[in-house]
Amino acid sequence: MPAHKNLKISAPHALKETTTHKFHNVTLEDNYAWMRADNWQEIFHDPSKLPERIRKHLEAENAYQDAIMSDTTPLQKTLFAEMKGRIKADDSSVPVKDGSYAYASAYEIGAEQPYFYRTSRDGGNKTILLDGEKEAKDKSYFRISSCEHSPNHQNLVWGFDDKGSEYFTLKIRDLHTGNDLTDIITNTGGYGVWDAQSEGFFYTKVDENHRPSQLFYHKVGTTEDEDILIHTEDDAGFFMNVSGSLLDDYIQIEIGDHETSECWLIPAHNPLNKPVCVAPREQGIEYSLVSGGDKFYILTNRDGAKDFKIMTAPINQPTVDYWEDLIAERPETLILSHDVYKDYLIWLERDKGLPRIMIHHRATGMEHAIAFDEEAYSLGLHGSAEYDTDTIRFTYSSMTTPNQVYDYNMDLRARELLKTQEVPSGHDPENYVTRRLMAPAPDGELIPISILYHRDTKLDGSAPCLLYGYGAYGITIPASFSTSCLSLVDRGFVYAIAHIRGGKDKGFAWYENGKRAFKTNTFTDFIAAADYLDQNNFTSYKHIIAHGGSAGGMLMGAIANMAPDHFGGIIAQVPFVDVLNTMLDDTLPLTPPEWPEWGNPIESEADFNIIHSYSPYENVKPQNYPAIFALAGLTDPRVTYWEPAKWVARLRELKTDDNPVMFKVDMTSGHAGASGRFARLEEVALCYAFALKVTGKA
Repeated sequence: MPAHKNLKISAPHALKETTTHKFHNVTLEDNYAWMRADNWQEIFHDPSKLPERIRKHLEAENAYQDAIMSDTTPLQKTLFAEMKGRIKADDSSVPVKDGSYAYASAYEIGAEQPYFYRTSRDGGNKTILLDGEKEAKDKSYFRISSCEHSPNHQNLVWGFDDKGSEYFTLKIRDLHTGNDLTDIITNTGGYGVWDAQSEGFFYTKVDENHRPSQLFYHKVGTTEDEDILIHTEDDAGFFMNVSGSLLDDYIQIEIGDHETSECWLIPAHNPLNKPVCVAPREQGIEYSLVSGGDKFYILTNRDGAKDFKIMTAPINQPTVDYWEDLIAERPETLILSHDVYKDYLIWLERDKGLPRIMIHHRATGMEHAIAFDEEAYSLGLHGSAEYDTDTIRFTYSSMTTPNQVYDYNMDLRARELLKTQEVPSGHDPENYVTRRLMAPAPDGELIPISILYHRDTKLDGSAPCLLYGYGAYGITIPASFSTSCLSLVDRGFVYAIAHIRGGKDKGFAWYENGKRAFKTNTFTDFIAAADYLDQNNFTSYKHIIAHGGSAGGMLMGAIANMAPDHFGGIIAQVPFVDVLNTMLDDTLPLTPPEWPEWGNPIESEADFNIIHSYSPYENVKPQNYPAIFALAGLTDPRVTYWEPAKWVARLRELKTDDNPVMFKVDMTSGHAGASGRFARLEEVALCYAFALKVTGKA
């Protein structure tokens, strides 16, 4: 990676203070454990409490990164301007009809934060309900988590986070006066679910370890200390959520980890009734319910239905003894989510890697599908805010096609295009090519790769490539439209997404074969994608920039250790690279709920050995590494700042090359990075400038 001419600056030197821990007869040495602040929980609430020694080290890292990248400052400004120019300055959502009103959000020209408004059902003058730009004034970080109007449309419960730590505060706004009531609820999960009478709402409280383990009911006009505890989850490995129904008939308490779920019901008209358990948790059994008036419709993997099926139960007998099959499992066609309306059951499924919306008439059982013809595309099912409807909403995009919003009439089987994403600076899909490739993995599996490139880009191995991957939690990275990546593609890059195991791109088995004992498949799949792109002249190894964040950042750390010569550079955003130490510490926010995904190295020697074999931090070794750029947020409760800080220090200690390893930590944000629709583009511009610099295109 070419450095700034005449620049003389040394990377920060992290002192080595060895601590040791012994697990399963293996002694782990950690030279940089001191970077973890003892008061890390306090820092989430007040970043100024960060110990001075650690603060100085992080500030030195930021100064080093600034210096190394200083010659790209004009390029970063150009990239930012390009990306901002592709975003409609006064963009707005398509209003959603609910009762007498239609609700939507929009941006003022130049605004970082949205405002939320409503009109009469069929349009008319806007009434602004909440102005995010006004609420964010004078705050270095601000994110609105939710805005939920009450069933009687008189109040709004809304949440915000002003530190990036995801401890959300809830307030109630009177929609007639436009003023907030005195009710203030702190340390919540970020949203409220109203009861049927609009007298109060349910919310989850987040504990000191950032786990939503308690459900409370708040009555409008009371104080937080008067709130009523409804349900407690004592198992630290399970998270709790709460939701309502379109019919306002039931409140659902949803408890689960990554492979087991449990649901409790409360009548929405009697919010203080004792919750009733639908089906007690069973290891490996997942289910979710939607109320359909006379029946519950249940999406589940019960009875060995790995790719899920849909069952029903009488509304007054929802317990598992009364469940009956309705939609059978079809292997390798994964049902992702479902909704129910007066006349229709609908669901989103993934067949052969591509999404499809299915419509099932409740009375006749007749079915039809909504699908598209492109090689790779993304569908989003948004449904309706009303139960008695024949119209649902969905979104469509591909890597060349901007996002489109459709209403679909299920009776007429007709779609209506409501909005196409505007690209103010211009976008001609004919200038770009998107393809779906299949790369052979070492075990013979075929790894899908979605790629985008400019029609004029030569595919002779000379093109640089940004190769993105995630591969965890069953999350599928869609082949959707991105205005940001066009800044690379227009400069001759091939933009590629590797749909590796650990996601659900090819069914539930694709997820199972990329977790726990099979986790290394995720890493070798990504390397296989790089191999395919190199060997088929889409790019070459030295021109590939690998990119991933969070669990995808762990992927970046693993492939850096396993195949450093396959990549010209690596971008690791909020990277989960200290996997073993984190999974061995059950006091950290996400550790117990994460054991089903990675394994429990405390209880299981086998799990310990597997994680120890790939954990990026432990497996850094003396060898050449490509240029590496790590990014983090100080108040991130998901991937704590010290994980990348330690990883960077260990890389510098052991690597045998002169390529830079840079670390940028945002001292005012958390896992999601900077808040605001434009501010976050500054980080994207910085990452892209790194990619351009490493590949000699800056």
